[in-house]
Amino acid sequence: MKVGVISDTHMPRFAKQLPKAVREGLEGVDLILHAGDWQSMWVYDELSLIAPVEGVAGNTDGWDIYDRFGRRKVIQLGGFKIGLVHGDGVGKTTEIRAFEAFKEDAVDAVIFGHSHVPLNIRHEGVLLFNPGSPTDKRRQPLYSFGLMTLGEEIKAEHVFFESKDYKN
Repeated sequence: MKVGVISDTHMPRFAKQLPKAVREGLEGVDLILHAGDWQSMWVYDELSLIAPVEGVAGNTDGWDIYDRFGRRKVIQLGGFKIGLVHGDGVGKTTEIRAFEAFKEDAVDAVIFGHSHVPLNIRHEGVLLFNPGSPTDKRRQPLYSFGLMTLGEEIKAEHVFFESKDYKN
């Protein structure tokens, strides 16, 4: 199973459309997971044209997104338990907050966003994956999103790109 992973789209504030690299890079995935800060349900509609979409709300999302997705969830995919959360909060690092959100759930992976900083590490045997942002790279050198492959194990990788490929 191939899963697209995206977060912190902040649309339409930081982009008026999904970047071409995202649209092309997510072609053929079985599912797209969004880790919050969509800012508009329009993002869900656009991603749904590519593949089924599941997600959570982030700290900048409105009540429509909170009501539709909630703030935290555990998804069973390909025999794996995947925690999905935005990662915002007070104290600790974003990745530790995300990890601790699922401490009692025995998840295999935690997908989160919030910091806009791509991360792909294992912590206490759990994959922690932040795809970065495809529209607001902040101090990162490149925009990014992620791809996960669920087979005998979970493998995750970042897809980095230079341009949102249109003018704001």
